[in-house]
Amino acid sequence: MKTKILILAAMSFTIVGFAQKNEIKAADKALKGGDAAGAKASLEAAAGVIDAADVKLQAQYHFLRGKIYADLAKKGDNSAFDTAISSFNKADEIEVASGKAKYGKEIKVQLATLAGDLVNSAVEDNGNKKYKEAGEKLYMSYKLSPKDTIYLYYAASSAVNGGHWNQSLGYYNELKQIGYNGGGIEYKATNVATGKVEIMDKVQRDLMVKSGTYTDPLDEKTEAKTTEIVKNIALIYTQLGEDDKAMEAYKAARANDPKDVNLILNEANLHYKLGDKEKFKSLMAEAATVAPDNPDLHYNIGVISMEQGDIEAARASYLRALEINPGYTNAQLNLSTTYVNEGNGLIDEMNSLGNSRDDIARYDELKQQKDDLFREGAMVLEDALKVNPDNQGILTQLKNIYGAMGDNENFMRLKKLLGE
Repeated sequence: MKTKILILAAMSFTIVGFAQKNEIKAADKALKGGDAAGAKASLEAAAGVIDAADVKLQAQYHFLRGKIYADLAKKGDNSAFDTAISSFNKADEIEVASGKAKYGKEIKVQLATLAGDLVNSAVEDNGNKKYKEAGEKLYMSYKLSPKDTIYLYYAASSAVNGGHWNQSLGYYNELKQIGYNGGGIEYKATNVATGKVEIMDKVQRDLMVKSGTYTDPLDEKTEAKTTEIVKNIALIYTQLGEDDKAMEAYKAARANDPKDVNLILNEANLHYKLGDKEKFKSLMAEAATVAPDNPDLHYNIGVISMEQGDIEAARASYLRALEINPGYTNAQLNLSTTYVNEGNGLIDEMNSLGNSRDDIARYDELKQQKDDLFREGAMVLEDALKVNPDNQGILTQLKNIYGAMGDNENFMRLKKLLGE
């Protein structure tokens, strides 16, 4: 009786094995016929008991599963990429453990093809502003082919474009850890089927061009991206409100490239945000020596000088900005304001004076100084109007100055120009 039970059990096990083979065979046939969805359905019927099968059948199952999901991914199912990769890796793992490598070479080919499909899909995602998805696909492609570190760099860039700061930070930190430089030669060619330019290693690119599937080979020199990476890390920390980490990142970036004016400006802005206006001012001055013909630098130094009450320094900075860019409207407005503020600074003393002869004389003297300063401020804006006659900010500020001076004729002229 016991013997019969054992025989029945053995027969049952054999029937399961045949069923698995039939389902895998049906799935393979459906895939070859272009029916990836049908192939997936057939293969899923064998999923529940595949772990009990022999290693040869397990490897076949996972390899075929990888091919099915790779086909689904290529046809637009973005969720299929990960399953395809894990299935191929599982088939390879089974074969390595068993010492039988029937699919080994083909698995490498399939994974290389998947890496290219991921990049193509990421390019499409970027075009559709799906930056998070593009970054994830580029990162997966990099993981499939770690020598292609450029895809990790592009993954970080895609995430930044979409404002996905934590995602991009992870990619940038990984680039920093592996010592990615980015400088050198990029080997490109145009995919005949898609019309898109793709980056490959030189050997692969040359083979693809020789096969006729790619055209227009191009060797493009790229600049080192080390400074850009550490700078972006600092900027992302700033976006995330992690100012201490951002400051450390700026120090690291500036140690690598102390003359990068954008790094100096970014660090200066962080000090300004943290309330250290003296450090901001010194860094802005440093930036001005690095890029002496940048009007924005001189303008910003003028702004902080005004905030600190140093009118002469502010005026000098605005004049320098206007020397570089005569049509710099904000510099014109602020330069005019330095004269108005200096004139307003005399009013408290004027109001404190009494009615004695000396006080009246002093009052008249201060009033003349105030009016001269207001007039100087007005002349700055009158000159600005010659370049930009319709600027509402200039017209409004000029009207207010004439109003404060009691110059009714010019006040009414400006009101008319403003359409009031």
